[in-house]
Amino acid sequence: MVSQQTINKVKEMIKEKEVFVASKSYCPYCKKAKSTLFKELNVPEDKALVLELDEMTDGKDIQDALYEITGQSTVPNIFIEGAQVGGNDDLQTLKRSGKLDQMLQKVMN
Repeated sequence: MVSQQTINKVKEMIKEKEVFVASKSYCPYCKKAKSTLFKELNVPEDKALVLELDEMTDGKDIQDALYEITGQSTVPNIFIEGAQVGGNDDLQTLKRSGKLDQMLQKVMN
């Protein structure tokens, strides 16, 4: 069980930037999601907070806190403007539907 303090810390990190991505450096789905956001759609990196959980000492606690907050235990776990998008499949579905562009409009201005 993760502490309330860690949950609060993660909630603050999600609000810190327009785009939040919890990732693992070796995960192919994470790499695809980051490529979509930062290479294809040109989301400015200064508007995003990307955490590589496998490279952080408290990465497991952060992932546990994200599970408590969202019910999603896997990475990537993506948020735009504080709202959870989900994982890479969810991101790609939003991109194909055109909804991702709408969600990112405020971020891109």
